[in-house]
Amino acid sequence: QVQLVESGGGLVQAGGSLRLSCAASGRTFSSYAMAWFRQAPGKEREFVCAISSWSGGGKYYADSIEGRFTISRDNAKNTVYLTMNSLKPEDTAVYYCAAGRLTSTRANQYASWGQGTLVTVSS
Repeated sequence: QVQLVESGGGLVQAGGSLRLSCAASGRTFSSYAMAWFRQAPGKEREFVCAISSWSGGGKYYADSIEGRFTISRDNAKNTVYLTMNSLKPEDTAVYYCAAGRLTSTRANQYASWGQGTLVTVSS
């Protein structure tokens, strides 16, 4: 397993942008599929996006964020990014990154999780 640490959350106005980072420990980062999930207050954790292992050629997005969010990875830096544009108040949530052996939209397919970073979008 890898250890994951998210950063980059904060308060932003609607229509603004943020970039989240997730730094991973270990020398096998490139072999992991990576994903972002989020959990809003009082709601269940939901899939946001995922990127395949190695070159990251496969990218998958939830319908609610497609076209506004972009996932990317830099294997040399052991880091995955979530670039969020045109943010809406309903994007307010704790955002978690996760690592797993398979690219999936399902949280139970990811064995390693970060502690989360809070994103608050004001109207």
